[in-house]
Amino acid sequence: MSYSTRCAACKSLRRRCPQDCILAPYFPSNDPQRFASVQKIFGASNTTKILQQLPVHQRAEAADCMSFEAASRIQDPVYGCVGIISQLHQQILTTQHELAMTQAQLAFHYAQQETQQERRIMTQSQVQYDGPSSWFDPNQKEPFYLDQPLPDFHQPPGFL
Repeated sequence: MSYSTRCAACKSLRRRCPQDCILAPYFPSNDPQRFASVQKIFGASNTTKILQQLPVHQRAEAADCMSFEAASRIQDPVYGCVGIISQLHQQILTTQHELAMTQAQLAFHYAQQETQQERRIMTQSQVQYDGPSSWFDPNQKEPFYLDQPLPDFHQPPGFL
């Protein structure tokens, strides 16, 4: 590749930019701050070595990552990009908690609404009561006790 002007890396290092400059495609002359931050954190030699060790199709992404990590480290010298990741992770946890609380509230309100509808139906069915139901007969002579055995419907009548 032929570069009529020097790349940001070669300008910063005050050297001539060769045609095969490995840094030129990733650190153009119109963005000198990008290389300055990478050089400050990783160093020009390490940056060159990292890019040379990678396949050509991965170099642009690696340069972007180094630039982001360097800018993050300059902004937050202690945590760097890990600080940003931690903040985002905390936001995710907070949002998940809020979502769980909202879903619980919705479930509670749906259950409450369903209970109210069942009560309305029960009230309406009591108003429309036409006599004794099939499970309760007020004319029954013998009392029904809960501890008495249930009839076996699989045997013929009279074998209780």
